[in-house]
Amino acid sequence: MAEMNRAESVVSEAALLVGVMLPDHRYPDNPLDELHGLATTAGAKIVGSLTQRRETPDKTTYLGKGKVEELRVLGEASDADVIIFDNDLSPAQTRNLEKATNLKVVDRTELILDIFASRAQTHEARLAVELAQLQYSLPRLKRMWTHLSRLKMGIGMRGPGEKQLEVDRRLVEKRIHDLQTELDEVQRRKERQVAARGDRMTVSLVGYTNAGKSTLMNALTGANVLAQDKLFATLDTRTRRWQLPGWGPVLLSDTVGFIRDLPHHLIASFKATLEEARQANLLLHVADASSPAVYEQIAAVYKVVEELGIQAKDMLLVLNKVDALPDRGQLDGLLNRYPNAIAVSARQGQGLDQLSGAVSEALSRNFMDVDVETGVGNGRLLAYLAAHGEVLSTQFSETRVVVHCRIPQRRLCHIHDEQTVVRPHRNGHGRMEDVA
Repeated sequence: MAEMNRAESVVSEAALLVGVMLPDHRYPDNPLDELHGLATTAGAKIVGSLTQRRETPDKTTYLGKGKVEELRVLGEASDADVIIFDNDLSPAQTRNLEKATNLKVVDRTELILDIFASRAQTHEARLAVELAQLQYSLPRLKRMWTHLSRLKMGIGMRGPGEKQLEVDRRLVEKRIHDLQTELDEVQRRKERQVAARGDRMTVSLVGYTNAGKSTLMNALTGANVLAQDKLFATLDTRTRRWQLPGWGPVLLSDTVGFIRDLPHHLIASFKATLEEARQANLLLHVADASSPAVYEQIAAVYKVVEELGIQAKDMLLVLNKVDALPDRGQLDGLLNRYPNAIAVSARQGQGLDQLSGAVSEALSRNFMDVDVETGVGNGRLLAYLAAHGEVLSTQFSETRVVVHCRIPQRRLCHIHDEQTVVRPHRNGHGRMEDVA
């Protein structure tokens, strides 16, 4: 009931959108389009907008003084309930803006956290969102208790006589500690789960929010995971078996979508959820080719991948939603910029064969396609090949057996049997000198 009342209150809010464009950022033609989508996702009704270009943000109000007055007038004229910034504000800037406009002010991080809170379904996701929200709120408790006159601890203010702000601060700090402890255990458990699948090839979908990752996963695996035309429809990692043509079964994981200036609190809190991407053998970076801001979105994903420390992983760029492009020229421009990208339409099934072939080729870079010849009584080696590789065929003679298998190079290095011969399969991938 509480969640229903909260949602209803969010829906009724009329919002003004504000964006300050700084010289060190690259903006699309309509710089507030994404903020509009985020605010709408959060349940707000957009009643107006305001933008300003500045060399640096104003230290007290982020906007210039003239724009702050313009914002106040716009708020009164539009009967706005909340002002939503496309920038991150300091606690002091938020407080000063609220005082100047007599309206609630929400910055970009707080808006994204609110959306994540409404989307979180699993226990792990709820823990991660709550931790990120509390870490964001801790330095802003002063704003929440502006009626308190004494904000610092002092003589006579300890123990039973402490003020409510300090009580809240201590409660928040304790809850943050408890959440971090619980999420650390979740992280360790997740690492063990992923490590247990270490002998299975894993492919992880990453990309900007609403790029169509879940739809692509459904198209490739026949899974029935939730796929909605909404920002952050997926917050929890889902893993499905993908029968990759010409290769065999691999594990395909769908992950939470990224976004420009993704809050650092969220990246840290969702570390366990992103473990699949951290441990994957291959990343598929899914981009919405039909988005007017596709270049900025691709750059934003690369930046988040770098923040996660997985930029060195093998990655294929997948240009999705090509069926929604108005003309071929836009796709040609993307392919000129990213010549190794693969154009697909997950919804129409277009380009999926080409994608499967590219994934097979990428995964084969770390595998050997070999024939292993040994004695028929060498059961230990035969079990080893079955456990750590994919046995494609087996041929027996009276005393010898030849096993055609695809196996990781690092596993092949552990075969040290004088009676065993390992040679490349005639149509295999890789070179035997890679094993040495």
